[in-house]
Amino acid sequence: MDWKKHIEIIEQDALPLKRIDSKKKRLDTLRPLPSIAVEKLRNTLAIEWTYHSNGIEGNTLTLPETRAVIEDGITVKGKSFREHLEAVNHYEAIEKVVALAQPGTLLSERIIMDLHAMVLQKIEKEWAGRYRPVGVRITGANFVPPNPLKVPDMMAELVEWTLSNPPGLHPLLLATAFHHRFVYIHPFIDGNGRTVRLCYNLMLMAQGYPPAVILKQDRIKYYEALNKANEGHIDALALMMLQACERSLDIYLSNLEGTAEDYKPISHIAMEEDIPYNEEYIGLLARRGKIDAYKEGKNWYTTREAIEDYRSNRKRMR
Repeated sequence: MDWKKHIEIIEQDALPLKRIDSKKKRLDTLRPLPSIAVEKLRNTLAIEWTYHSNGIEGNTLTLPETRAVIEDGITVKGKSFREHLEAVNHYEAIEKVVALAQPGTLLSERIIMDLHAMVLQKIEKEWAGRYRPVGVRITGANFVPPNPLKVPDMMAELVEWTLSNPPGLHPLLLATAFHHRFVYIHPFIDGNGRTVRLCYNLMLMAQGYPPAVILKQDRIKYYEALNKANEGHIDALALMMLQACERSLDIYLSNLEGTAEDYKPISHIAMEEDIPYNEEYIGLLARRGKIDAYKEGKNWYTTREAIEDYRSNRKRMR
């Protein structure tokens, strides 16, 4: 598989990059951001991020339980000790990412190792911060990770390629490319998914973006997108990662600009006067990234303005 070639032909125009860039500029105009508001938003997203990232890997703690374990040190009845440690480990790794995520911060193998060590601390110390010495297989994946003897060189090449960015990819697409290749190399015995999502967000946050959270309920869709990327079709993964980034931008902007109430469930928007599209069609537009929308749980939220913008753009294209 020529991963470099198929990464370079991502269909950037088919993705919601212009909309995201516009929102990022809006966020930048609000800087310096109010410290109290940012701290509250950051902590809320950190708890969500921990819950969803661990949940994707099989952790059964609910969101309230995850919050209780992290904030109050509570032991949840019926949950394993490992699941408690996974929550604490991941939250501490996020704190490390926040500390590292300064303008000019560059990803390195040392940072990757350190984050992985934090993910597995108190759980699997023997393998924490170490590349795997054995072969592995991933259930449900359409590939077999490379021989462990190749891992160090492949990781060094990936980091070098990411830092040089030869195709000149947009920062969010570069992070997506890194994410895909990391998963393919599968450099660690355990903790690969959580570590790569930490690294992905470090790349985003160093560029001034809020962290992007892949939702637990999208786990199957996420794995399917990774498998498609292995076959040379990375656009599905790119769209998913960008939608996660846009969701976080929406959360930040709606709170800082006081527009949170503008976003409503698609089912409500479809019932508003003069909206020419039904709920099913608006939902399709949201899933394909054609309109400004974000997902909470199983529901998509959008605004009347987003529908009107889409309608106006269609008229201009005719």
